[in-house]
Amino acid sequence: MKKVRCPKCGEMTAFDETLYPKGRVLVFSCPHCQKSFRIRLMEQAKDETPVMATLTVVENVFHERQVIPLYVGENIIGRYVKGTHANASFRTVDPSVDTTHCMVTVKKDKQGKWHFVLRDAPSNTGTIYQNEMLGVNDRVEMEDDTIITIGATTLLVHISET
Repeated sequence: MKKVRCPKCGEMTAFDETLYPKGRVLVFSCPHCQKSFRIRLMEQAKDETPVMATLTVVENVFHERQVIPLYVGENIIGRYVKGTHANASFRTVDPSVDTTHCMVTVKKDKQGKWHFVLRDAPSNTGTIYQNEMLGVNDRVEMEDDTIITIGATTLLVHISET
């Protein structure tokens, strides 16, 4: 299943991409605002950057499950609003999550080992990693199956086998 975001209101619409051939143009009508928009199904580029890790969003509201992919380089995590600068944003009703809340830098060292470094943006409510509040200048290396809390929202860390 793939999801597309309405260009007018930002609502997500899910569809099964396996039912359509690559290169086909699909027309959607947003169930929320009735805006019609098109997308073209493209084949994945061979040089596309692989997903190195994911953050699963957990909150106590009736949102669909959201998974935030993390790529090599700097991933800016925050609440999705139209025109956000966060490249790893998610939809939430939690007002304590900033639009640019924290950052995860994914990089490889000289020995070929991957590092996932978390830091606060800085945000208004802070970033918590494994029950420890990060200071403005703190950097922490994330591990698989650990917990990040931003505002009142919890994110579960899943690092890909690399």
